[in-house]
Order: sequence, then structure tokens, then C-alpha cells
Amino acid sequence: MTEVLLAVGTRKGLFTGRRTGGSWTFEGPHFNAQAVYSIGVDTRSAVPRLLVGGDSSHWGPSVFHSDDLGRTWTEPEHPAVRFPKDTGASLERVWQLHPAAAEPGVVYAGTEPAALFRSEDRGESFALVRPLWEHPTRSDWVPGGGGEALHTVLTDPRDADAVTVAVSTAGVFRSRDRGASWEPSNRGVSAVFLPDPAPEFGQCVHKIARDAGDLDRLYLQNHWGVYRSDDAGATWTDIGGGLPSDFGFAVAGHPHRPDTAYVFPITADSDRVPAGRRCRVFRTGDAGASWEPLGTGLPQGDHFGTVLRDALCTDDADPAGVYFGNRNGEVYASADDGDTWQRLLAHLPDVLCVRAAALS
Repeated sequence: MTEVLLAVGTRKGLFTGRRTGGSWTFEGPHFNAQAVYSIGVDTRSAVPRLLVGGDSSHWGPSVFHSDDLGRTWTEPEHPAVRFPKDTGASLERVWQLHPAAAEPGVVYAGTEPAALFRSEDRGESFALVRPLWEHPTRSDWVPGGGGEALHTVLTDPRDADAVTVAVSTAGVFRSRDRGASWEPSNRGVSAVFLPDPAPEFGQCVHKIARDAGDLDRLYLQNHWGVYRSDDAGATWTDIGGGLPSDFGFAVAGHPHRPDTAYVFPITADSDRVPAGRRCRVFRTGDAGASWEPLGTGLPQGDHFGTVLRDALCTDDADPAGVYFGNRNGEVYASADDGDTWQRLLAHLPDVLCVRAAALS
């Protein structure tokens, strides 16, 4: 069985796990008492690098990295992510750490206030991507319930110039010139909470994931609505009809299987518990034409563990591992594409994010 690394960010630190020979061992917490909202696992070099966005209530936010799978950690002498003085802004949180798919050494960071930063030294220092920060729509961006966060970054393995981001609550923005210019890309995504439910921007996008087969196919979990794009985000189509609820936070794509994605439905924005109070991941194998509940090995009674936007992920093993953590402090894993599950951890602090990667 492939060796897998699993990193779990919680309200009070980071836990790391390794699966070898079918059994798991865990360590932690690292960054004790710090909230860990973002994790990046960079496997593009011979030595994998872990990147973590920690948030200390005393020292403030920082980005740490480890080149020995979490045994030791380095914090740069100067803050890795910081706003230039002329912006008048200060960093509240790092929501996303994304190794660029087509540029070795490049890592993107998404932050609150909503901004995109770019690193060319594997995440040791970052520079503000000013054209997005200075976008003409920015003065009309409104914070969502969790703040004004740039929480999703997608890069295209075929084209380093193509970058897609999602902001709460401004929506999807795309660049096709490596961040030099940006355009809103929300056509078809509804904003039910606005007077005009189909604005150019202002949607509350919760997460986006890419399809494994058609790289122009994206899946989007919105604040009400699950959508698919077949043109790299230019237009979106509603695919949430087969779900018990189309409200939720998380979406993840299968690493190898085309047309396959996973969501975790939540009852409603006003009742943020699993749909029907059942702990179920839903999988589509036909790009959203239909959905099937996956519950073998998951709790069968009433359940109240909400899965947040970055707390559902897949690894790149074959068959694929699928993982999620919830606000009950539980972490579940499937080693067979989601068909069956086991509970790996319980009684953790709130799980904020999970990341997994197969190790060669």
C-alpha cells in the first residue's frame, strides 16, 4: 500500500499522520494553541515540503515550512506574508497555500483581507499580486460570514499563466496572464442573498475543485448551489439537483478518475449541520448528472459534525484516498475512492483543514 501523509489543521494546532502498510501513526499537536487554517503539501521536489499558515492569538499569523515531514519547522526571520505599507492593510489570516501546478518553486497564498500573494522560493517569502488587490470592483467586495477571505487558488498544469481564485463574498476571478489582469467569472452562479441574484461579482463561493480528466472542468460549491464549469470557469451550470441539500462548504475532485467529485451537504445556511443529520459524503461519477451517498463505516445515527471548506480532500494514490474532518474534532478516511470509511481521530479541536499526499 502506498505511503500517505495526512495533515490536519485544527483550532489548536496541527496533527500529522503517516500510513504505511495499512496502519496509521499520528503526531502532534504542532503549533500548540495556534489555529491552522491552511496547509500546503509540495511534492514537486525530491524532498517534500509542508507549508502551514498558523494563527497565534498572541503573535499573530505566520507561515511555517518543514522539509522533514513535520519533525522540525522553520519560520522565516521576517514575516513571509505581509501587506506593503502603502496598502494600509495588515494580515489577519492565511487561508490558502497552493503550490503552483506548472511552476516549480512557485507557491500562492490567499489571505484575509482578500488578497493573493506569490512566492518564487517555495513559500519562504511572498509578494502581493497588486492587480487583484487594486481591481476596480474591490471597493464593492463585502465580507462573508467568515470574513473577507481569498480562500481558493487553482493553477493549470498546462499553462502557468492561468490562475483562478475564489473570494468570499466577491466570487470567482480569473487571470490568463499570470496575475497581471483579472476578470470576474461568475456567469451562472446565483447569489440568492442579493437583490439581483445574478450579478457580475458578489457571489459567496465556498470552494472550487478541478476535474481529473477534463482540466477545463471545474466543480464549485456555493452558498446555496453546486455548479460545474466546462470552460475553465467562464460559465457555470447548476448540478445540485440530486443532492439532499445544495448548501455546503467543501468540494474535492478525484485525483485520477474523470467526472468524479465529492461534496458534503449541509442542511442550510441557518442550520449548519449535515443534511438530514447524517454523516455522508456524496460522490458523482458523471460530472454531476447524479450523486450517490457514501456512508459505509461512517456514523449511522444523528450527527452534527460540519465539514468546512478546506476539510475535505483527496490524495493522489491509486485507488484514491478521500479524507474529511469536522467541527466535532473527528477525522475520517477512505482508502478506496470513498466506498468505505474508517475513523482515524476523534476528540480533536475543531478541524479547519485537511491535506493528504502520496509519498514516493
